[in-house]
Amino acid sequence: MIQRKIVHVDMDAFYASVEQRDDPQLRGKPVVVAWRGNRSVVCAASYEARRFGVRSAMPAVTAERLCPQAIFVPPDFIRYRAVSRQAREIFMRHTNLIEPLSLDEAYLDVTENKTGLATATRVARAIRAQIREELNLTASAGVAPNKFLAKIASDWRKPDGLFVIRPEDIDAFLPPLSVARLPGVGKVTEGRLEKLGVRTVGDLRALELSDLERRFGRHGQRMYELARGIDPGAVVPDRPTQSISSEDTFESDVLLSETEPLIRQLAEKTWKALRKQSRIPATVVLKLKTAEFKILTRSHTPASPPASCDELIHIALSLRDRVNLGAQQRFRLVGVGLSNFYEPAEAAPEPQPALFD
Repeated sequence: MIQRKIVHVDMDAFYASVEQRDDPQLRGKPVVVAWRGNRSVVCAASYEARRFGVRSAMPAVTAERLCPQAIFVPPDFIRYRAVSRQAREIFMRHTNLIEPLSLDEAYLDVTENKTGLATATRVARAIRAQIREELNLTASAGVAPNKFLAKIASDWRKPDGLFVIRPEDIDAFLPPLSVARLPGVGKVTEGRLEKLGVRTVGDLRALELSDLERRFGRHGQRMYELARGIDPGAVVPDRPTQSISSEDTFESDVLLSETEPLIRQLAEKTWKALRKQSRIPATVVLKLKTAEFKILTRSHTPASPPASCDELIHIALSLRDRVNLGAQQRFRLVGVGLSNFYEPAEAAPEPQPALFD
């Protein structure tokens, strides 16, 4: 079996770095990419801002409190997408096997590369140099035998770093790591593992596969494999769309009964985005975030997919009726999505019980 050579490239503080590159007055200063306001969240923070504890996805008001001297810049996603395409053009010089994760990171399978470079490490160095020279930006890269390890490696020496995990390094590198570094191990799973005395990957390795499967089901097997550096997942170029959604935050928290106008608008936006897809969505999803930041979703897979925007709106509003948190509960965000896509030639997924009996 051929040993894969995977590179994970992660642009450093991407949105903020693009802003600093294009406006010399921002260089060396704490830049926060976000709209100002009580309902805004941070899209990105420069490393100067991160020193104050500012992080992506935190409320903008929190970022302003942590770093009063921060310079807030509204996001310009059109510009960020253009730079992301330029980075992808650099990747394409080396391999066609590219799996983007977002605008600022991607997996590359360079087991065989176009440039004839002898090692994956040399490919990673070349890519980072080209990004620096041509885009005037920095990127960190991780090199490893699989995607899981490559992603850990790219974060190891950020910013502007390169780290390599060779097959012979795995058994020394992984055991000291916290189990929280494993994909899929969130706060809940981490807490359950800690009750078993498992805090590190080495601790996890001491558990039997049968015990992990009994306690965690299929995810137990996944954790067992990851703890040993096993990740068979291939780099998948142009991964098919898994979901389409639109969401927005209210200017002020609203009651559930007051969400209908925005649900209608978001359903129309999602329906418009669907027109660009050849695949068919089977499931409608409604997302809500409470004033206390609790996220809840309701979904429905009808016997046949929505045939019109009006039908999508009808299902989304019916999903809202399945939310029962009390008449006085207020919400800060709502979203409408379509998921569970399938090809026209495939059989549709099994429908859920009717909502409209």
